[in-house]
Amino acid sequence: MMTADHAADDPALQSDPALQEAMRELEAAIYDARVAWDCLGLGEVDRAHASALTARVAIDAAVTAIEARLPAGASAPGDGPGPMASQPGMFQPGD
Repeated sequence: MMTADHAADDPALQSDPALQEAMRELEAAIYDARVAWDCLGLGEVDRAHASALTARVAIDAAVTAIEARLPAGASAPGDGPGPMASQPGMFQPGD
């Protein structure tokens, strides 16, 4: 598994701004998810909710950056409705 420290040494990543942005966004998402987790443990539900939403936005930004590097017309694994798509109350894109 490549860590952020090792990824910074990879010449292919150093020369690709889209992948660098994806890495930054994923690091931000990890941080925000940890904050949300800690807030839940402290009973701060509103703050946990805000941090979880921020983490989701960062993940969406990372996905967008990664998709920019995919060949035209390529679909990534998981495209389309997944197993949770039919679950009532689940967030659906476009909601």
